[in-house]
Amino acid sequence: MNDTLPGIERIKTRFLSLLVERQTAIARHALVAWESGDATERLTHLTEAQNLLHQIAGSAGSLGFAPLGQTARECEHEIIACIADNAHQTQLDEALISKLDMFVSKTQALLSQHV
Repeated sequence: MNDTLPGIERIKTRFLSLLVERQTAIARHALVAWESGDATERLTHLTEAQNLLHQIAGSAGSLGFAPLGQTARECEHEIIACIADNAHQTQLDEALISKLDMFVSKTQALLSQHV
Protein backbone atom coordinates (compact mmCIF):
# COMPACT_ATOMS: atom_id res chain seq x y z
CA MET A 1 0.00 0.00 0.00
CA ASN A 2 2.80 2.46 0.83
CA ASP A 3 4.04 2.35 -2.76
CA THR A 4 0.64 3.50 -4.06
CA LEU A 5 0.32 6.62 -1.93
CA PRO A 6 0.86 9.85 -3.84
CA GLY A 7 4.24 11.40 -3.10
CA ILE A 8 5.56 8.43 -1.11
CA GLU A 9 8.76 8.27 -3.14
CA ARG A 10 9.46 11.92 -2.41
CA ILE A 11 8.87 11.28 1.30
CA LYS A 12 11.15 8.22 1.23
CA THR A 13 13.84 10.23 -0.53
CA ARG A 14 13.60 12.94 2.13
CA PHE A 15 13.71 10.34 4.91
CA LEU A 16 16.85 8.76 3.42
CA SER A 17 18.45 12.16 3.01
CA LEU A 18 17.80 12.98 6.66
CA LEU A 19 18.97 9.51 7.63
CA VAL A 20 22.47 10.32 6.42
CA GLU A 21 22.65 13.28 8.79
CA ARG A 22 20.94 11.48 11.64
CA GLN A 23 23.12 8.38 11.57
CA THR A 24 26.22 10.57 11.59
CA ALA A 25 24.88 12.53 14.55
CA ILE A 26 23.95 9.35 16.43
CA ALA A 27 27.45 7.96 15.90
CA ARG A 28 28.98 11.25 17.07
CA HIS A 29 26.77 11.40 20.18
CA ALA A 30 27.56 7.77 21.03
CA LEU A 31 31.29 8.38 20.67
CA VAL A 32 31.25 11.49 22.85
CA ALA A 33 29.13 9.70 25.48
CA TRP A 34 31.51 6.73 25.41
CA GLU A 35 34.62 8.88 25.80
CA SER A 36 33.22 11.33 28.33
CA GLY A 37 34.05 11.04 31.99
CA ASP A 38 31.38 13.59 32.86
CA ALA A 39 27.96 12.16 33.72
CA THR A 40 26.09 15.31 32.65
CA GLU A 41 27.79 15.43 29.27
CA ARG A 42 27.18 11.70 28.78
CA LEU A 43 23.50 12.12 29.64
CA THR A 44 23.16 15.03 27.19
CA HIS A 45 24.65 13.05 24.31
CA LEU A 46 22.69 9.90 25.10
CA THR A 47 19.48 11.92 25.19
CA GLU A 48 20.27 13.52 21.83
CA ALA A 49 20.94 10.10 20.31
CA GLN A 50 17.72 8.77 21.84
CA ASN A 51 15.70 11.62 20.33
CA LEU A 52 17.12 10.98 16.86
CA LEU A 53 16.46 7.26 17.16
CA HIS A 54 12.89 7.99 18.23
CA GLN A 55 12.34 10.08 15.10
CA ILE A 56 13.75 7.35 12.88
CA ALA A 57 11.78 4.59 14.59
CA GLY A 58 8.57 6.54 14.18
CA SER A 59 9.01 7.06 10.44
CA ALA A 60 10.95 4.08 9.15
CA GLY A 61 8.27 1.42 9.50
CA SER A 62 5.57 3.41 7.76
CA LEU A 63 7.92 4.11 4.84
CA GLY A 64 8.76 0.45 4.25
CA PHE A 65 11.96 0.31 6.30
CA ALA A 66 10.59 -1.78 9.17
CA PRO A 67 13.84 -3.57 10.11
CA LEU A 68 15.64 -0.25 10.46
CA GLY A 69 12.75 1.14 12.49
CA GLN A 70 12.83 -1.87 14.79
CA THR A 71 16.57 -1.53 15.33
CA ALA A 72 16.16 2.19 16.03
CA ARG A 73 13.43 1.41 18.56
CA GLU A 74 15.62 -1.21 20.27
CA CYS A 75 18.49 1.27 20.51
CA GLU A 76 16.16 3.93 21.87
CA HIS A 77 14.94 1.58 24.59
CA GLU A 78 18.51 0.52 25.38
CA ILE A 79 19.48 4.16 25.89
CA ILE A 80 16.43 4.78 28.08
CA ALA A 81 17.41 1.79 30.23
CA CYS A 82 21.02 2.93 30.37
CA ILE A 83 20.00 6.41 31.48
CA ALA A 84 17.67 5.01 34.14
CA ASP A 85 20.16 2.43 35.41
CA ASN A 86 23.53 4.08 35.37
CA ALA A 87 23.67 7.59 33.99
CA HIS A 88 26.01 8.57 36.78
CA GLN A 89 28.52 5.75 36.34
CA THR A 90 31.88 6.57 34.87
CA GLN A 91 31.55 4.48 31.68
CA LEU A 92 28.85 3.24 29.34
CA ASP A 93 27.96 -0.39 28.86
CA GLU A 94 29.70 -1.87 25.83
CA ALA A 95 26.45 -3.58 24.83
CA LEU A 96 24.83 -0.18 24.25
CA ILE A 97 27.71 1.00 22.10
CA SER A 98 27.61 -2.26 20.15
CA LYS A 99 23.88 -1.85 19.57
CA LEU A 100 24.36 1.72 18.34
CA ASP A 101 27.18 0.56 16.09
CA MET A 102 24.87 -2.10 14.65
CA PHE A 103 22.26 0.58 13.96
CA VAL A 104 24.80 2.73 12.14
CA SER A 105 25.89 -0.29 10.07
CA LYS A 106 22.28 -1.11 9.15
CA THR A 107 21.73 2.50 8.20
CA GLN A 108 24.77 2.50 5.96
CA ALA A 109 23.64 -0.74 4.31
CA LEU A 110 20.17 0.68 3.66
CA LEU A 111 21.59 3.90 2.27
CA SER A 112 23.95 2.04 -0.05
CA GLN A 113 20.94 0.17 -1.50
CA HIS A 114 19.13 3.42 -2.26
CA VAL A 115 21.89 5.52 -3.75
